[in-house]
Amino acid sequence: MSIADALTRSSAKPAGKRPYFLTPETERVLAITMAAVQELAVARERIDTLERLLEAKGVVRRDEIEQFAPTADQAAERGLWMQEYLTRVLRIVQQEAEAVEANTAGDLYSEEVAVEVSRADA
Repeated sequence: MSIADALTRSSAKPAGKRPYFLTPETERVLAITMAAVQELAVARERIDTLERLLEAKGVVRRDEIEQFAPTADQAAERGLWMQEYLTRVLRIVQQEAEAVEANTAGDLYSEEVAVEVSRADA
């Protein structure tokens, strides 16, 4: 998978306007924070499981994990993952920028299209 494909897939969004319950600024910060919290919680559980299994089987000690230094290829793979991750976390910012751009271009949201179609039928 190319970097462009990975970034496109990680920022996919549903159609229509995003509902807001708080101020848009608060919603934005909350959405970013919750995306990061979700990712971190899942990652933390998996890391803990792996470390415990590896240590219990005598494969590696936890202090060895702390001292690990990645190769150039491993660092590049981690860098790609980080870009994808940040794209997912900051998805709301991207979507809002796209909405502003679409509005400037005169594009309509799906809800607005439905209203326009119902007016035409009347």
